[in-house]
Amino acid sequence: MLALWVDQLLGFAAGALAAIRQDERYPSLMSWAREEGPACVGGDKALAQALAPELWSQTPLARLDFACETLARPGRNEPCWCDSGRKMKQCCGAVCLPGHLPPHLMWMLSLREWKGETLKAALASGRAPAQALLEAGLIAAESGQRGRAQQILESLFDNADWERLPEQAEPAFEILLDLFQERGFHRKREALLDEVLERGPMFLRGVALERLCLMHLDNDDLDSARSAFVRAQQALPDSPTLAYIEAMLLLHEGHDEEAMERSRFWLRRLTRQGDLDPDQLQFLADLADNPGATLADQLLCAEEDLGEPLVGLQTLLAELPPPPPIKVVEEDGQLLYRSTAREDTLFAAFQEGFQVDVDPDAPMGFLGDPWFNAAAWLPALCANPEQLDSPAVLQSVSLALTSRFGSLPWMAPSLFEPLAERLERWLLQIRQSGDGAFQWDQEDNAQLLRAGLALVVGMERGSRQHSRELAELLLSLDEQDSLGLRELVLDQLLREGRDDEALEISRQALEVGPADDETPLLGMYMGQVLALYRLGQLDDAALALESAQRHNAHAVALLCSDNPKRGAIPGNGQLAEPGTRAEAWQYRTLMRDQWRSTPGALAWLEERSGRRG
Repeated sequence: MLALWVDQLLGFAAGALAAIRQDERYPSLMSWAREEGPACVGGDKALAQALAPELWSQTPLARLDFACETLARPGRNEPCWCDSGRKMKQCCGAVCLPGHLPPHLMWMLSLREWKGETLKAALASGRAPAQALLEAGLIAAESGQRGRAQQILESLFDNADWERLPEQAEPAFEILLDLFQERGFHRKREALLDEVLERGPMFLRGVALERLCLMHLDNDDLDSARSAFVRAQQALPDSPTLAYIEAMLLLHEGHDEEAMERSRFWLRRLTRQGDLDPDQLQFLADLADNPGATLADQLLCAEEDLGEPLVGLQTLLAELPPPPPIKVVEEDGQLLYRSTAREDTLFAAFQEGFQVDVDPDAPMGFLGDPWFNAAAWLPALCANPEQLDSPAVLQSVSLALTSRFGSLPWMAPSLFEPLAERLERWLLQIRQSGDGAFQWDQEDNAQLLRAGLALVVGMERGSRQHSRELAELLLSLDEQDSLGLRELVLDQLLREGRDDEALEISRQALEVGPADDETPLLGMYMGQVLALYRLGQLDDAALALESAQRHNAHAVALLCSDNPKRGAIPGNGQLAEPGTRAEAWQYRTLMRDQWRSTPGALAWLEERSGRRG
């Protein structure tokens, strides 16, 4: 019965709104209610006449700057407000509505109908009820009207009365953040998060902190992600989402065993509370059993069109036989890889579906988006696994996967490690072919080196040891370090606590100097400082710090500050210019967690910096 009333009410209200919009006059509505309205409510003319004045009183009118022209409800013995001529008690007053009449219904329907300047003016009036904004925004988002949804939901949270937000404000808040992200409104997203964190209700602050933590993880800023997670725990200590986020954070930090232990803790804690639905409970159980595999499965399920092809690729890589040898020659002290006719044919077939070329002037990049046509090339690759016998195909696939999944540690075992093992067979073959140099700019060498760089980056979070071993193998071939791998190896050694080795690689790089007289990266300088400090060689650490500060005067201040102002940094994974604040920010993002977790290191940095100044 209730469902029937809801359908009848929505149909009647839509018809009534169309009648009102003809001239925004009450008589027009009542004429429609008597003549056409009964058909919307099962032929009940009395119900149609009684419903019309109620809806009129809540309808925003453009001619009144979107205010409502509310009717005064007549007394029992006064003339009925439907203009029937009878007393209220004998007319509309005697009608009992079959169900609830939402007081914001006509506002909500109007927001769904208005467009362009009219919608903009209605939202700017500030008269729209919060519930109407919420429902209209959610409906627009569900129907794919992203621009309208953003416009309406922005109005919901602009100058919001935070304590009187509707119950469904939480999903609306998350949808608006997603819309900002998808449509490139990053400053608006950050401003909304700041506003909620400063003034929003506690339940929204918790959601904002969860989202902030995920944003920092996406940016590889583990220190800020950890800080946001701690604040989220304080705001919403029993949120099931925290189990998911903490597992992600610990996996990013390389603490796989702790991720499993904490997932089991969350499962026990939230199960005792008894508030979880079966799906949530199963997810937490899976997370406690194997955090990485569960997060990988969840990610693939979220890939609407690509989930099945990506699962197929995982299966293919797990079963792929070893590749055949490649053609390597040694000429004039140089080791050269030359692609064969078969490899060229395999790559040409792959490229028919892939359709995007590798950028020859970039270490890792394409001249286009490799994922726009992934629904075609992924299944084709799975159907023709021999294409991965071509280093050029391996290069393209590795770069594509790293561009999409390289920051997610749980994707490394199933996607990156099998490709790395394939590449390593070829690299070992090269090393066994002679003592010559294997340089980037010779023959087809760049295909293998570029693929190696992509796989090192792809495994850096989820398979640290394998990533470092591959990087060291590449360095043994390419002593000029044209890929800039020494700093990456240094960072990984520091994360593993292998400070002696980290110190040695930093000294080699800083003493010999990089190829082509380029300036060493800040990470090499600061990595040496951290290694020396950890080894207790404080005098040498102080001297190394002076060299680091001469290279970049911003680094220490940004490392020591808990909440520094973020400046502009290069996009698309590009490195910042040496000596700039952007370079210092990039280093802080990647390595502050290591300085913070080293007892006394940040205090020592601050003290030495102040003494020097």
